[in-house]
Amino acid sequence: MGNRIEAVTGSIVQINISPGGVPKRPVAEAEVTPEGIRGDSWANPQIHGGPNQAILLIASEGLDELIALGYPLFPGALGENLTTLGLDRREMRIGQRYRSGDVMLEIAKMRAPCTSLDVYGPSIKQAVYDARVKAGDASSPRWGLAGFYARVLRSGFLRPKDIIELVDQVV
Repeated sequence: MGNRIEAVTGSIVQINISPGGVPKRPVAEAEVTPEGIRGDSWANPQIHGGPNQAILLIASEGLDELIALGYPLFPGALGENLTTLGLDRREMRIGQRYRSGDVMLEIAKMRAPCTSLDVYGPSIKQAVYDARVKAGDASSPRWGLAGFYARVLRSGFLRPKDIIELVDQVV
């Protein structure tokens, strides 16, 4: 398995789905499966979705940073399925496993922003992603602003205000 690590907890602020594209809109409860959240879809399924991109997580604190820069954002605006509070995007890494209720997620990859985000201003892609992030450099000030894709290791149901906890790091 991996190494046990210091407990890091946050909560789910909002759960978001859409028939494809952005923004995704809030739902009161979600059934999470290895394919993603039931009822959610993607405008370009050849690019988005799949087992290694089943769930997109974005920290609300990162959204707040982007709002402070003038971007007209809100939970779900960037197409995330889970908007979290209390998880430091700067500390999130590929291979970390998070549990919320019965659901177990594993961070699988960084999200590279696409042109669908241009609706919030064409410069937003540069605000959330750079060459250092692309190279896996977590010291980039943009690390995690575009979000993290996760695979679903264990299915279940999620609701807003559920606790989400870092439980393991795959090494």
